[in-house]
Amino acid sequence: MSNQLSDRINSVTPSATLEMAAKARELRAAGKDIIGLSLGEPDFNTPDYIKNAAIQAVNDNYNSYTPVDGYVDLKDAIITKFKRDNNLTYDRSQLVVSTGAKQALYNVAQVVLNDGDEVVLPCPYWVSYSDIVKLAGGVPVEVSTSIDTDFKMTPEQLQAAITPKTKMLWYSSPCNPSGSIYSAEELRGLADVLQKHPQIIVVSDEIYEHINYGFTEHASMASFEDMYDRTVTVNGVAKAFAMTGWRIGYIGAPNYIARSCNKLQGQVTSGANCIAQRAVITALVESPSRVQYMVDEFKERRALILSLLNSIEGFKCNQPEGAFYVFPDVTAYFGKTLNGTIINNASDLAMYLLENANVATVTGDAFGNGNCIRISYAASEKEIREAVSRIKAALV
Repeated sequence: MSNQLSDRINSVTPSATLEMAAKARELRAAGKDIIGLSLGEPDFNTPDYIKNAAIQAVNDNYNSYTPVDGYVDLKDAIITKFKRDNNLTYDRSQLVVSTGAKQALYNVAQVVLNDGDEVVLPCPYWVSYSDIVKLAGGVPVEVSTSIDTDFKMTPEQLQAAITPKTKMLWYSSPCNPSGSIYSAEELRGLADVLQKHPQIIVVSDEIYEHINYGFTEHASMASFEDMYDRTVTVNGVAKAFAMTGWRIGYIGAPNYIARSCNKLQGQVTSGANCIAQRAVITALVESPSRVQYMVDEFKERRALILSLLNSIEGFKCNQPEGAFYVFPDVTAYFGKTLNGTIINNASDLAMYLLENANVATVTGDAFGNGNCIRISYAASEKEIREAVSRIKAALV
């Protein structure tokens, strides 16, 4: 009865990261020893000081519906965080708390885009951007980058991608999947182009902000005075605080966009989970230094996985400056036959590695770059060593 479904849902591509994770689970259930390096999820537990805040909220009988756009004291915590970490000043009316940063992004697309509006997406981009844009009637305009430019879009490329139909620019920094970080100078270059096109609204996805290895200081597009009123800053607690399942994200935005997101959310999910919100207050008001131990561990794993992958002939890696992924160029394997399997593209290679090396990765096609695969190093040192050893053996 698929003909009874809407064209809208039939146009949506399943999330490649979730799809690969599901396939890995199926193989594990069948007895296969699968190492999962596909999901973007820290392998740490939520810190105790945050969990204790949630327990306190339960004991304090937080169990009722929450305000659609978030508790007032959570909004105040977000205001504190934005000012402390990003030198951004927002008031409560400019903030909306949602059930994860993904919902926050979806809300923004729904309230800003009309049918046919174009959205510039520097490639690679997070796997859900394109479909979120399409669900809002928008048209993704992909701008190709390469490992040679550290997967970052130049001002010249941005200018070339803009048309009279361009309504938005979306990017993440640190980037999922490449780990690249736009410096303040690089963002200023993009902002200078955008000054010629005042109709364009920017979505700056900063969910990996605190997973930064110290090579390039984090910068926010909204920190530029001439971009503040046209930038939506998206963030959350999933990555830096190991709170993926708590499902809290938020935006700081121009008032008219924030109030429209509140209006939409009030008809869809209403307010985010009450206990999670109370826990996030503690996460945000405490110093980010309290979760630095996770960043330090990720940095060590980054060095390890890069050294191991660079020993594999045909893998070409950049030096990710943030997040917890490597995004190697694997075009050297295209057109080759491995153990009877023809590798035509990154999707073929990712599936080959799952079936022949028992390692789950994600095709770069899902991120708008078909030359690469994404490998997460949110795993133990033992798992990383074993996974890369299996990959290397399978590619001989």
